[in-house]
Amino acid sequence: MSRIGKRPVPVPSGVTASVDGQTVKAKGPKGELAVILNDEVTVEMTDDGIQVGPRDKSKDARSKWGMSRTLISNIIVGVNEGFTKKLEIQGVGYRAQVQGNKLQLALGFSHDVNYPIPEGIKIECPKPTEVVVSGINKQQVGQVAAEIRRYRPPEPYKGKGVRYEGEYIFRKEGKKK
Repeated sequence: MSRIGKRPVPVPSGVTASVDGQTVKAKGPKGELAVILNDEVTVEMTDDGIQVGPRDKSKDARSKWGMSRTLISNIIVGVNEGFTKKLEIQGVGYRAQVQGNKLQLALGFSHDVNYPIPEGIKIECPKPTEVVVSGINKQQVGQVAAEIRRYRPPEPYKGKGVRYEGEYIFRKEGKKK
């Protein structure tokens, strides 16, 4: 029995949600999103919000029940509040800045890395060593943050690189003489 799937997804004021077969659409102050759910789950609008349930008692249907509810919850939160991920850059001379529709990263390479900012994503650099990725689609925000981090992941000896805010890097001791 899914403990996540049992709870209905509440629809806050200012957000309109509609269910059309297996498609759930949400429209709010930040924008509009839609998700197409698997055929193994049923979805319906109730007075409490959007209720998700398994189509039958098969293991496949029950395994997709909680995930479907979370996908609906993510689009509701996205159109209402949005999602953000913060990245920290550590290292001598490492910095970032937004130039037009590109993020320019100086990460110790012989050249600067130019990352094109995708449609629907907003990137800000309040400090040269801080990057804030925001948008309404949780998956896309996380993917963009992971792609930026992939250019120079934090290394365990000096801790230099791009890391998520609050990420702990296990440090190693260097070799001894």
